[in-house]
Amino acid sequence: MLKVSRQPSGEPEIFRSIQGEGISAGTPTVFLRLATCNLACSWCDTKYTWDWDNFDREQEILPLSTNDAESRIVDFDVRHLVVTGGEPLLQQKDLAPLLESLREKNYRIEVETNGTIAPSQEMLEHVSQWNVSPKIGNSANTASRREVPKALESFATQDNAYWKFVIVSRQDVNEASGLASRYGVPAERVILMPEGVTADVLTERGAWLAEECARQGFRFSTRLHIHLWGNERGR
Repeated sequence: MLKVSRQPSGEPEIFRSIQGEGISAGTPTVFLRLATCNLACSWCDTKYTWDWDNFDREQEILPLSTNDAESRIVDFDVRHLVVTGGEPLLQQKDLAPLLESLREKNYRIEVETNGTIAPSQEMLEHVSQWNVSPKIGNSANTASRREVPKALESFATQDNAYWKFVIVSRQDVNEASGLASRYGVPAERVILMPEGVTADVLTERGAWLAEECARQGFRFSTRLHIHLWGNERGR
């Protein structure tokens, strides 16, 4: 049984939109948002999936069978799935059978992860692309919680893993670059993305960050869904 984020309507947070971030930005996508997380990022825009001091756990989490989840995903008739959270790999044992079934239906599957949990062999076999977002100091997580060498080493060996860093200040660029270098991740698999939940903030930070990416050879990503719809849940 999966722990899925519950939308305000009461339905599970499974919805169709476009991928807003990373190398697949602009791709028509079905999103499956899982609940619970093992980190607590200060700027997280989905705190309702894990922050039980400020949100009601019983109200925000919906138990959902893999069969029900698959049926809802397939109904959208878009063969590109992004599993996000929360932290999906907290539920990888229950998630793997769902992904296996969808891969048999020719789905392309991306999984968003904070990079603190090593993926199982079953997950590696079924995931088309890993969107790994290691946290740096601006997240306000302690160093020991946000950097788990065994997990990051695992992702560093996967050619289909892209490392996406959330950037607030210019100093963050050096920290992100150093972390990627420490694990031998080539620049072409490193993505820098401005933090922000408004178009104005993303535009301001994105202007100088894009120039920095061009100078250092990193990829740049904005957050298309914020530019298009604002910080609207389920978009």
